[in-house]
Amino acid sequence: MTNDDLPTADGPDLRAAADAVLARLVGAPTGAARLREDQWRAIEALVADKRRALVVQRTGWGKSAVYFVATALLRERGAGPTVIVSPLLALMRNQVDAAARAGIRARTINSSNTEEWDTIQHEVAAGEVDVLLVSPERLNNPDFRDQVLPKLAAATGLLVVDEAHCISDWGHDFRPDYRRLRTMLADLPPGVPVLATTATANARVTADVAEQLGTGGGSDALVLRGPLDRESLSLGVLQLPDAAHRMAWLAEHLHELPGSGIIYTLTVAAAEEVTVFLRQCGHPVASYTGKTENADRKQAEEDLLANRVKALVATSALGMGFDKPDLGFVVHLGSPSSPIAYYQQVGRAGRGVEHAEVLLLPGKEDQAIWEYFASIAFPPQEQVLRTLDVLARAERPLSLPALEPQVELRRSRLETMLKVLDVDGAVRRVQGGWISTGASWTYDSERYAWVAKQRAAEQQAMRDYITTTGCRMEFLRLQLDDEGAAPCGRCDTCAEPRFSDSVSPAALASARGELERAGVEVEPRKMWPTGLPAVGVDLKGRIPAGEQSAPGRALGRLSDIGWGNRLRPVLTPQAPDGPVPDDVAKAVVGVLSDWAKGPGGWASGEPDALPRPAGVVTMASRTRPQLIQSLGARIAEIGRLPLLGSVEYTGEISRLSRSNSAQRLKALDGALAVPPDLAAALKEAGGPVLLVDDATETGWTIAVAARILRRAGAQGVMPLVLAVQG
Repeated sequence: MTNDDLPTADGPDLRAAADAVLARLVGAPTGAARLREDQWRAIEALVADKRRALVVQRTGWGKSAVYFVATALLRERGAGPTVIVSPLLALMRNQVDAAARAGIRARTINSSNTEEWDTIQHEVAAGEVDVLLVSPERLNNPDFRDQVLPKLAAATGLLVVDEAHCISDWGHDFRPDYRRLRTMLADLPPGVPVLATTATANARVTADVAEQLGTGGGSDALVLRGPLDRESLSLGVLQLPDAAHRMAWLAEHLHELPGSGIIYTLTVAAAEEVTVFLRQCGHPVASYTGKTENADRKQAEEDLLANRVKALVATSALGMGFDKPDLGFVVHLGSPSSPIAYYQQVGRAGRGVEHAEVLLLPGKEDQAIWEYFASIAFPPQEQVLRTLDVLARAERPLSLPALEPQVELRRSRLETMLKVLDVDGAVRRVQGGWISTGASWTYDSERYAWVAKQRAAEQQAMRDYITTTGCRMEFLRLQLDDEGAAPCGRCDTCAEPRFSDSVSPAALASARGELERAGVEVEPRKMWPTGLPAVGVDLKGRIPAGEQSAPGRALGRLSDIGWGNRLRPVLTPQAPDGPVPDDVAKAVVGVLSDWAKGPGGWASGEPDALPRPAGVVTMASRTRPQLIQSLGARIAEIGRLPLLGSVEYTGEISRLSRSNSAQRLKALDGALAVPPDLAAALKEAGGPVLLVDDATETGWTIAVAARILRRAGAQGVMPLVLAVQG
């Protein structure tokens, strides 16, 4: 980076130098751009005074300008590189591009560029990098933590913690990896400035972040908190009768929304449904979720930045860090569970334009989705203590696959819990896995209960936002403890609503047709999970081909907004058992027909087509026996197939809900059986059977049932279920 044109003195000359860097950053002529007063105050504190600063300012205020300008000035004065801890790849890509515009050499270390890490680390050591962006997950990688992080801490000229609300478990997007920053802060040499930034922190989160970063309490840190009004945003809510009306409204009104934008959904399945439907209606849109491949994500970001698509249909995977100043709208198909999260997401719009539309289209399924995500929060005390006990007794580090079979937690939830325990000092991640430190640790029941209570209050606040007759922007600002909150004069309650809730019969019929489209493929399990011998189950490696199920079919996913909305009331734990509803049975028959006629189906006429099912077998159920038996009987009757019998339970079976794969298989081991009359019927049938069940979540119940059916004489097992959970 060359800074020959920058004055080097402090005071007025420092301000002139800062404004010159800003001009390059925004592509303006020298002298044509000037920092906001609070931006300058933060830069002066970092560069001239080497202080720590916490900046809580609305999206679009220009927080990134603060750390890029400060970086340029500090580097010109001989400081080491700036390290920015940043949460999302989209944000990293935007910031690398922005830095280049100001002549700042930025590199990034994250999960998508592992092949470049060694090269980047050499470049940093050689002084060739001005800004290094690091994902928070890197901070807990043993090699990075033990080998790279100490050198970075010693050489860093400025540490920036972006989206700093992630540090606080009071916030809406807590990430335990962020808490490891306390270690890096402690290792920084004296006089290294620190900047923490966020747009979405109420008073409680702000205080928590300040305390953890050493920017509060008795420190001399600068705290800059500005008003959170977004003058460009016009907020509105459209309460439509059902998912079909919401889809139809989007199809008919998307072209009326200004520019290009983002359509947020609550689940991956909904994002995929909406994307398919809008494309069929002629709208250029792309899907962006946690399951989208990295290359496809990058392409989708580029297409939106270049306005080659009207919208990205996205989950919260795009919630933070996508910087498109001219984003014209944000629509939510389903309500986030927190006003703070909602403010964060709508803040993507209107950053560089005078007017942007923000619309919330809430759904009846929102509450069920909120409850699901709330149910996978920090585990109960007995599960945490069990994990600590297993690690304490282990003679070597335990990897996640080795530890998972011994505790009743899924891998993602187990990993998050371990990260919290790691930050608390109870465990440590090392080469080969996790170890116990032996340090005492107490389960903070009071804190976890209070966080859960806060989550419930946030959900109620979102319900209140939807129904309020007051100003919507003022409502959100008050939720963020913005003392200057006042009516905005722009939202649909301050002014007239700008959009009608009407949809044409044709659009509604098209949306209903898409949502009623049934059929989801159910992939078979082909490998047993690792670690089963450790829990007393003698299974490992690949499931023999002669014991696997074939690919199956489900009516829908519980997380989608089509059949998911119809099936949730039938399959909720509180629902009474009873015969399968007629519309559901009819739709299942349709799925079976499409399966038969589709590629590779037994009625397709293809040379290698599946053989026609020779009978129907149902799964035993203690919660919904009538539902499953009646469904099996209806399929057998309509398909003119014999109802051969049921796979039965041999005794009590422990709860399977939300446990990991090894624990599920431990519970299922020896718990299912093929009764003699069914075994005889299987051999007589002489072909594959349809295995009918209500739902599948992990596929292990189907895998175990298929194994014993194949061993009992079934020539194939073709699963057919109502729903895929998750």
